[in-house]
Amino acid sequence: MGKKTITQEKCSFCGKPGSLSEIMIPAGDAKTYICVDCVENIHHTLNELGIVIPNSEVKQYGNKNEEEPKETLPTPKEIFDYLNQYVIGQEDAKKYLSVAVYNHYKRINQKTSSKDDVEIEKSNIIMVGPTGTGKTLLAKTIARLLKVPFAIVDATVLTEAGYVGEDIESLLTRLLQASNYNVQEAEKGIVFIDEIDKIARKGDNPSITRDVSGEGVQQGLLKLLEGSIVNVPPQGGRKHPEQPMIAVDTKNILFICGGAFEGIERKIAQRLNTHVVGYSTDPAKQRIERDNLMKHVAPQDLRSFGLIPEIIGRLPILTHLQPLECSTLRRILTEPKNAIIKQYQKMFEMDGVKLIFNEDTLDLIVDKAIEYKLGARGLRSIVETIMVDPMFEVPSMANTKEFIVTKEFALEKMKGSWQ
Repeated sequence: MGKKTITQEKCSFCGKPGSLSEIMIPAGDAKTYICVDCVENIHHTLNELGIVIPNSEVKQYGNKNEEEPKETLPTPKEIFDYLNQYVIGQEDAKKYLSVAVYNHYKRINQKTSSKDDVEIEKSNIIMVGPTGTGKTLLAKTIARLLKVPFAIVDATVLTEAGYVGEDIESLLTRLLQASNYNVQEAEKGIVFIDEIDKIARKGDNPSITRDVSGEGVQQGLLKLLEGSIVNVPPQGGRKHPEQPMIAVDTKNILFICGGAFEGIERKIAQRLNTHVVGYSTDPAKQRIERDNLMKHVAPQDLRSFGLIPEIIGRLPILTHLQPLECSTLRRILTEPKNAIIKQYQKMFEMDGVKLIFNEDTLDLIVDKAIEYKLGARGLRSIVETIMVDPMFEVPSMANTKEFIVTKEFALEKMKGSWQ
């Protein structure tokens, strides 16, 4: 209901004219009116007297000590099993995330008492791994399970306050939008900060000149990660004094950071080999698997890469994602609930056509994704290249009930783009 443009009517309770009230609610005789302020005062008084109005949806004046019933928090094992339905491989990362998320929401739901003064601190997460290994998918899947507001933000567009780009606080605007501007819901949400490695400073030493999109952003993120009350512009963008702000407390917002950290393997290799002087007779020390260096990542490697010690300390849970092997990519194509092949089969099924991929066609798609080092994202790009013509033609072919994608057909469609 919009604002009612009436000026002659007055509130029968407080005498306020209709022009000064957002809404004037008429009684049954259409001669008695009540303004919004009086309605709120009546509701507030009834709550103070302990009188509950049935089917009331007005919550802001309810008993603040009365907690709403909470859904049962899934255990780490249940979170892990749910992730297995959507994410193939990355067992270590899924285990770290399951425990961290469970502890975080257990911390939010804890009942504080005067006898117990133990305060559990927030444990934000940082994931290190090559592109296309599932960092964003892990965060999105956990948010879907917990049914909490979730926002993905890109660290590359953030700059220090006063410079061209987005303010650090604007990343919370997307979380507010995801919660329909319900601040209480947003304050229990999850923010995934992607490309965190792109705000690393250029060297291990502090910058002499101002680094507004690197070290400056890291400094600005500290208060958000630690937990503080932040004034957020409701529509995002630049802040200015006349703009109304929304105060958001970030102490219960879980921040998950992810980045490819291209080249960090060299930092890890240097650290692992510093103790080796001269020749070594131990075969284990002579050679460390180059493809498996990421599992040895440590906070000091992140510092060498360019993250400041303060921000590393506020991201205490560090986990890694391994490069995807041939067998893992093959399973990603067909096994998860939202597998790429299942998505295309569903689209063709809507047109009454059964889509079949031959086994050698699937092997070809995986081989090309590994050849171009595109990770799981590359799988969809390749399948899209193969299927664009069938998706264009098949819906117009009334008599087609089945479409088989052979290796020869796939090679023909990939010619030029992927060869």
